Amino acid sequence: MAAATTTVLVPPLLTRTKVTRCSDFPTLSPRPRSSSSPFRQNHFILSENRKISQLLTRASSEETSTSVDASELFTDLKQKWDALENKSTVLLYGGGAIVALWLSSILVGAINSVPLLPKIMELVGLGYTGWFVYRYLLFKSSRKELATDIEALKKKISETE
Repeated sequence: MAAATTTVLVPPLLTRTKVTRCSDFPTLSPRPRSSSSPFRQNHFILSENRKISQLLTRASSEETSTSVDASELFTDLKQKWDALENKSTVLLYGGGAIVALWLSSILVGAINSVPLLPKIMELVGLGYTGWFVYRYLLFKSSRKELATDIEALKKKISETE
């Protein structure tokens, strides 16, 4: 859209000025502007795009019924927190998760600072992705096997086995 606006803003006076040429070809006169000129078509397209974007902005700025009230969210969280028996365990796991995230961020930053290692890691990732697609996603029987493995893992995590 920005490229269209830059082509639209070319001043027409530059095309009508007489230029001395160093060739034997005759100069062409500028095309007369008619109702079917590209400028008017581009202008029509741009004006239609502006109308559509204004409609989209107006439609998205209206408040919807699915918005969550902050006080309702806090009261729900408070009720769930009060229902917990081992609050210290939850705090310990939460703090451990934050520390693990911080340490993994430091590790990734250290790996990225080594000159050749990030490219090697990208190649390892691409290789593993290719193997995973070949092993589990390419054939119908292997997709079924992957689905059963995922369901077994879900049951194992939720302890309903």
